[in-house]
Amino acid sequence: MKRYAAEILDEYGPFPDTEQVAGVTFDGRNVWFAAGNKLNAFDPASGKTVRSIDVAADAGTAFDGRHLFQIAEARIQKIDPETGKVLATIPAPGNGGDSGLAWAEGALWVGQYRERKIHQIDPETGTVLRTIECSRFVTGVTWVDGELWHGTWEGDESDVRRIDPTTGKVLETLEMPSGMGVSGLESDGGDRLFCGGGNSGKVRAIRRPR
Repeated sequence: MKRYAAEILDEYGPFPDTEQVAGVTFDGRNVWFAAGNKLNAFDPASGKTVRSIDVAADAGTAFDGRHLFQIAEARIQKIDPETGKVLATIPAPGNGGDSGLAWAEGALWVGQYRERKIHQIDPETGTVLRTIECSRFVTGVTWVDGELWHGTWEGDESDVRRIDPTTGKVLETLEMPSGMGVSGLESDGGDRLFCGGGNSGKVRAIRRPR
């Protein structure tokens, strides 16, 4: 396993009226983050907030190219980003113990925080298709270039790790500086990973090793 110190590229926020950053996703232009009772979007070039949707948003966030998906307690909401309307809901596999959320290969991938698992689920029904066992508490989840990454946060220690999607074996670890937690995780499709900063109210971008 390779270990690196995470290289912080940018820090955004703290954002106004935001006590908590949970899930994070990227729509190709803006970064969205869950802030408890709303989904906010900011421009990563300027750091300015550009959109806000009033919707329950207390854990992971994902984008499938057209719709946003947002965990709210024991359910996952499918949201039209243009109108902010909730189009559908499915049950979340952890029934409220869910953390990260990602979209890849036509499915949703849901982190289970204390269970240390990642479930692949059917986005129409919520049916669990397969489960990956992890070795630490799971926060954010993202896929990029066929690589599965997830955030961890236990006590004061937090890191971002790439795991084998079949076995759950840890392949690479990016260790965050002390006191910097990772609550949500999303790739920009390139060499940046956006990390939700929990109760710091910030989002940080770190470098993904190539």
